[in-house]
Amino acid sequence: MLTLLSRNWWLVALRGVIAILFGLLALLFPGIALSSFVLLFGAYAIIDGAAAVWTSIQHRTEQGWWLHLLEGFVSVIAGIVAFIYPGITALVLLYVIAFWAIMTGVFELLAAIRLRKEIQGEFWMGLSGIISIVFGVLLIAAPGAGILAVLTLVGVYAIAFGVFLIMLSLRLRSHGTKTPTHTMA
Repeated sequence: MLTLLSRNWWLVALRGVIAILFGLLALLFPGIALSSFVLLFGAYAIIDGAAAVWTSIQHRTEQGWWLHLLEGFVSVIAGIVAFIYPGITALVLLYVIAFWAIMTGVFELLAAIRLRKEIQGEFWMGLSGIISIVFGVLLIAAPGAGILAVLTLVGVYAIAFGVFLIMLSLRLRSHGTKTPTHTMA
């Protein structure tokens, strides 16, 4: 797997640059139409997925190649869905996050109640449950503001993810120069 990644360090770097550009656009232009954001995400997902598919097919004889292939297919499918249903994609994502937050909050509250006799500090778990529930309810109550908040989080995440990929690509590049190449004599 390391050999596969080292040979294609530049694809890892390219994915990082694209992620950073995507994140900057999401942060610098939060007022753009949400469908434009979803389409931008769709383009990113398709390009990222195609790069993963191409890399895995190039190195299908190496161990773990199919994981990259699967990752690539999932990314391409997500991108296609975003292009076909841009409005639904954004709204569904928001509601998934909202319901996840509410369910997580309920479980944290239940755990805090059950643990109140066994540990000290269960108050913090209960408080985190309440905050999660409130967050989920607010997303459902004000989806427009929720989408902009999610957009900001996605932008920050994409930039951090891109920086980490670029740092990884530099390590992979330096590793690739240390790896001996076999020549036929």
